[in-house]
Amino acid sequence: MAGNTFGQIFRLTTFGESHGQAIGGVIDGCPAGIPLDENFIAGEMARRKPGTSAFSTSRKEEDKVQFISGIFNGKTTGTPLAFIILNNDQRSADYDDLKDLYRPSHADITYNLKFGSRDCRGGGRASARETAVRVAAGAIAKLYLKKYKISIHAFTSQIADISLENNLKVDISAIDKDPLRCPDKVVSLKMQKKLIQLQKEGDSAGGIVTCFAANCPAGLGEPVFDKLQAELAKAMMSIPAAKGFEYGEGFASAEMKGSEHNDAIKMKNGKIVFVTNHAGGILGGISNGDDIYFNVAFKPVSSISKNQKTINSKGVEKSITVKGRHDICVVPRAVPVVEAMTALVITDHLLRLKTLK
Repeated sequence: MAGNTFGQIFRLTTFGESHGQAIGGVIDGCPAGIPLDENFIAGEMARRKPGTSAFSTSRKEEDKVQFISGIFNGKTTGTPLAFIILNNDQRSADYDDLKDLYRPSHADITYNLKFGSRDCRGGGRASARETAVRVAAGAIAKLYLKKYKISIHAFTSQIADISLENNLKVDISAIDKDPLRCPDKVVSLKMQKKLIQLQKEGDSAGGIVTCFAANCPAGLGEPVFDKLQAELAKAMMSIPAAKGFEYGEGFASAEMKGSEHNDAIKMKNGKIVFVTNHAGGILGGISNGDDIYFNVAFKPVSSISKNQKTINSKGVEKSITVKGRHDICVVPRAVPVVEAMTALVITDHLLRLKTLK
């Protein structure tokens, strides 16, 4: 199966399935000398791992990252950095009823059409379990970016039809204190109430993750096909359940006039300053030194306990009620995944920029 490697210089290849023995990754092109802060990495993994709130799957995984190459004396060596994450809490029997059924709006049918077979246990390679590897790799990228004081923060800005009124000014310190990773407590309580209602109905919800990357230097991004926003879009749209990407004003810019959307520029203390930031920190596909910000939309979770109509592998119409352990809404756990993929993109392009100078 192709398509398991991301990046050009800082390259991540992932492997493993939801109910396999382990998942893992190999980072090629990882710079030497990055201090391996195991506490930081564990903290990043804890933000994504299952079973941490009433709205996520009850699957319990330690998600401890075991590095098996590329580390010496507590620092990266510059050689391929390989790691594994064991799967310890699989309940494959939960999926016995799905061996011959296609779950609606799931990858079951497309994997079968493409490969002639599929792993019905938790979705196999299509499972969001695979994103734990991305978070581990993203933690390494974040440790590298610390040297340049580049920070990346994402948060829940919408669940179902409930959203923040202003997602451009938030209290970053409040994000991880909230069970939904929404920095506004009042809005979060409304979201929680909505999810409790959907949980009782056996249904699910989608939502939006907003992400900011601060202190990025100007010059990240390559013309023409490797524009920074194109790379970010590819990264975000590779996350399971992602359905949309917009940066800066995004789709709202279609309703604006040029005089409204254009960002004023001035000089202050010998530096270029953007008075406004409708562009989301990217012009012509290249970062301009301002904050980069974007939104990622996620669909409602496909696996729900409501009775639905589907077909089996012989094309016979059937009814299906999905069992197993599933999130009601993926958005809160997608927050660290969005951050991780952003860190991979920024790191890769920062390394590309350095090779040009």
